[in-house]
Amino acid sequence: MERSPLGFAPRVPRDHQVRTKTVATVGPACEASEMLEQLARSGVDVFRINMAHGGRAFHETMVGRIRAVGERIGRPIAILIDLAGPKIRLGELGEGPRLCAVGREFSFTAGERSSDATELVTTFTSLIDDLAVGNLVVFADGAVAMEVIAKAGGRVALRVVSGGEVRSRQGINVPNAKLSVAAMTAEDEENVTWACSREIDFVGLSFVRESADVLALRDRLRAGGSNAMIIAKIEKRESLVALDEIVAAADAVMVARGDLGVEIDIAETPAAQKRIIAACRRHLKPVIVATQMLDSMQSSIRPTRAEVTDVANAILDGADACMLSGETAIGKYPLETVGMMNRIMAAAEQMLRDTAPEPPPVAALAGVHPITAAVTYGAGRIASQLSASLVVVATRSGNTARVKSKQRDFIPTVGVSDSEAVLRRMCLFWGIIPLRGAPINHGPQLRAFIEAWGIAEGVLRSGDRTVFVTGTDLVPTAHNLVAVHETP
Repeated sequence: MERSPLGFAPRVPRDHQVRTKTVATVGPACEASEMLEQLARSGVDVFRINMAHGGRAFHETMVGRIRAVGERIGRPIAILIDLAGPKIRLGELGEGPRLCAVGREFSFTAGERSSDATELVTTFTSLIDDLAVGNLVVFADGAVAMEVIAKAGGRVALRVVSGGEVRSRQGINVPNAKLSVAAMTAEDEENVTWACSREIDFVGLSFVRESADVLALRDRLRAGGSNAMIIAKIEKRESLVALDEIVAAADAVMVARGDLGVEIDIAETPAAQKRIIAACRRHLKPVIVATQMLDSMQSSIRPTRAEVTDVANAILDGADACMLSGETAIGKYPLETVGMMNRIMAAAEQMLRDTAPEPPPVAALAGVHPITAAVTYGAGRIASQLSASLVVVATRSGNTARVKSKQRDFIPTVGVSDSEAVLRRMCLFWGIIPLRGAPINHGPQLRAFIEAWGIAEGVLRSGDRTVFVTGTDLVPTAHNLVAVHETP
């Protein structure tokens, strides 16, 4: 969207535009500034940098280019860095793939290279100690599964229960073993330190098993002077057991279906996704659904019908955002994929509009002042009763806008703040339009600013009503004022 004559350039939801946010992974297919800008103009709200790929020079370059794109198009664009976490992998297995027929037995030990065809090795040295008889060891993203049948002298014996081929350096999952590894590696900690110095907006934490993992990362971020939001990736069986505690501790959640679909029975993954989204709704936390959403578009100009249905169902379940990975990072059609994502979102949101789901209760778990939560909820009801054309939420931390986003109404909602970091944070909140430059500390000026913006963008006309959610000094740190303005 080009800038209006008044200099505004928000993303304004109209009937053909979407409220669900799009997260796109950067990579060789979209690293050029021109492509990043095209993707942002086509609807990308958050760019993800996968810290498992590319060196520091690449990461630095991407941050600079994304920030520059946000300035050129005149609206906030957020950055998510995704920490790699501990990577449990096979070592070198010699020449060619290793065929694993059902019933075949292998020796499994720590090492860099296997010594013969009956031996598998892992570069993750503590894994052998953590395994016990009866554990399953899963290779190649779930393609091959073996059971531990014996353990002695730093080795375990494995018997193949689901056959296939394994190759050197492939990933290993151990669904029913308790691993002693920490959620963050030394490399992750270095990346967190770097993120603190670059004003990164969101940090994705892998290998989360309990709320303490999230709290440990928060301590590191705050020690580095960063207020980045923590996105807990739900990808382990243990994280499902401690789901409510993890969601409460995190600022947002990602349904990381790749590893999760290996850690649990793949047939259980859809139910787990719905359960995670429901938990985020209860806690009023944003939730991203990720992995293989439009995977076939890495090489095809059109997605499969199953993929389209998958994206739509995620939105209907209550996802705040959908994430593209290889589709934009290495695929042939990054721009077309974002366009397709927006088309699916628009169609799914039309069903949301028709069904008009009830907003979540104003729960103490929201993590905001209870007066703020109640007033925000009431403002949404007032806007609906008055058929308001616009809701404006003034916020210093973004929490008020987060509560409003979970109401899932279709009245355009603008989030204003005097903090650029908070504006970028709102890029992940469903239905919230972050708008720069608003004078949030002066009521008449804010009203005039919004009125001029709304008229310029075609959102407001004479006689239209705008509902403002803001605060007074009566209750510290709370938004306790709702005001209704009618455009003259």
